[in-house]
Amino acid sequence: MATADCLLPMEPSMTTYNDESPPIAMPTAPPLEPFDASKDLCFSPPSKTYTMTDISLPADIGVSPLAVSEPFPLFTPAAVKRMRDEVLSPAVFNNCQYSSNIAMCQLRGYADKYTPFIYDAWKSPVLLKHISLVAGIDLTLQFDLEIGHINLSYTPDQEGKEVTPTDADADIPIVGWHRDSYPFVCVVMLSDATNMVGGETALRTGTGEILKIKSPQMGHALVLQGRYIEHQALRALGTTERITMVTSFRPRSAKIRDDSVLRTVRPISDLGELYYQYMKYRLEMLEDRIREQLREFVADKGGGRKIPTSKIKAFLEEQEDFIRRTNGEIVPDDQVVVGELH
Repeated sequence: MATADCLLPMEPSMTTYNDESPPIAMPTAPPLEPFDASKDLCFSPPSKTYTMTDISLPADIGVSPLAVSEPFPLFTPAAVKRMRDEVLSPAVFNNCQYSSNIAMCQLRGYADKYTPFIYDAWKSPVLLKHISLVAGIDLTLQFDLEIGHINLSYTPDQEGKEVTPTDADADIPIVGWHRDSYPFVCVVMLSDATNMVGGETALRTGTGEILKIKSPQMGHALVLQGRYIEHQALRALGTTERITMVTSFRPRSAKIRDDSVLRTVRPISDLGELYYQYMKYRLEMLEDRIREQLREFVADKGGGRKIPTSKIKAFLEEQEDFIRRTNGEIVPDDQVVVGELH
């Protein structure tokens, strides 16, 4: 079965004129409207969510009780069209395309350079509020590099083909088994999934059984605490493409543990930009923790309260571990194998 590595963007048509052609005033396209949460979002809470205990995992394995949600409406059709126009542009394909041993075609690191609508959408406080509501915890974006990671598969021979849910190759993954590098992801469908068979997100439960979450419709999304759950994206039949946009999140509060790693993104990233953005937020977290601890120390001292030595030691040991784990994620450039995820 033929499968193309990527859905290539269409080149714009060109009209040429000879030297004798009269000058023609070309029409100017109206400026595109920026993202507007009141127009471009159509959020409605998911009909069902699964907790960690629902899928036989320990309740405290993650940073929130939520394991995964059923798909829910998030972006309007007009918003999805704008997103597709931006992400399928030649600039994104030519400069931001990656592949790995678990996914043939990925687009990443483009949002702040080439796609202002997508960038502003995920930066929207209204959108963050919706995602946090589903996740059951106040979230913030991981960092700009992880806005709108695209997983893309293209199967031209599926056009017009009738398929049934019993097709054996519906269980073939387009993104293999893995755990995410970051606590939460929001996965948005950018393809028309009306006739799609398969395309589910498969989760491995604590008993080893597989739970399949149905694929979202276009503009719909699901939220997954993917750092702590092994999962994969299954191939879709009955459609020529499956384009999903994955944006990563972490808890907003610096007091909550952060188990973020770079294992699944290091081999498919600009290391200089990845390490800068990762270190920036980790140091900001460390700064927030130190400032908060300083305020508590000063308040205790001013109130005549003795600061327990055990409290000081516990705080310092926690930050030592935080720094050690942060350092462990900064792998020297010459030791990173491009495209090899483990």
